Amino acid sequence: MSAIKETVQDHGQHHHKDLAHHFDTLEQQHDANTLGMWAFLLTEVLFFGGLFAAYTIYRYKYSAMFEEASNHLDITLGATNTVILILSSLTMALAVRCSQTGNSLWTGRWLLITIAFGLMFLGVKYVEWKHDYHIHLMPGKDWSGKDWWHWQYAKKAKDMETEAHKNGSAEHSLPNRKDVLADNDPSLGVRGIQDSQQARLFFLLYFCMTSLHALHMLVGFVLIGIIAYFAYQGAYSPDYYSPVENIGLYWHFVDIVWIFLFPLLYLLGAHMGH
Repeated sequence: MSAIKETVQDHGQHHHKDLAHHFDTLEQQHDANTLGMWAFLLTEVLFFGGLFAAYTIYRYKYSAMFEEASNHLDITLGATNTVILILSSLTMALAVRCSQTGNSLWTGRWLLITIAFGLMFLGVKYVEWKHDYHIHLMPGKDWSGKDWWHWQYAKKAKDMETEAHKNGSAEHSLPNRKDVLADNDPSLGVRGIQDSQQARLFFLLYFCMTSLHALHMLVGFVLIGIIAYFAYQGAYSPDYYSPVENIGLYWHFVDIVWIFLFPLLYLLGAHMGH
């Protein structure tokens, strides 16, 4: 009799609406989905690993200039974004938990709140990138060649910003290009180009790494939005919540990448002062 009951249960599970035809049970399907996500995240580790390896090599080779270049980044904005992403990890974890308990309404809500935190992060990043562009920290094709003055301009802008903060002023003007060129002795041109080349490497890695991270966040927004839509449709239950769990793993990976980027990029030259 018990054998008949088990057969009936297995038969019913085979016809579960969320069970794909090539899996025998929901548990097997869940394990396969989780394994597939971890395999994907491993490729992402290798993807970011190349940039981290390049950073490590050049950080060792040009340590002094990398530390000086790091001081031009805004630690306050970087720390703010770190807090925002940590909060987004919390809301994502709550979304996964709600999906496991069958609370579809709050699964969708927590997912949308996670997107909101992500948008806040990119908003802060946009403000920072915009400032970096205005003070010529964004490397161009001639940034370390004939236009090596870009680095001198950035240093002058940093000095003016620091002086304004010391005087208690939130507003400060940007230096004039002609004034920056006039302040530099032509004999320092060779050294200026060398410094500019090394600083360019730092900011090239900085923009590549942060842009790639932002791209992963944009992809995450789309996926989270789709999963949130299905959550509101009641697609997930204690028996089937793999999509929510997997997007949670992806989002936590994105957060962890930033946890590494923040100290490597922003805190590298913090001991030198501002």
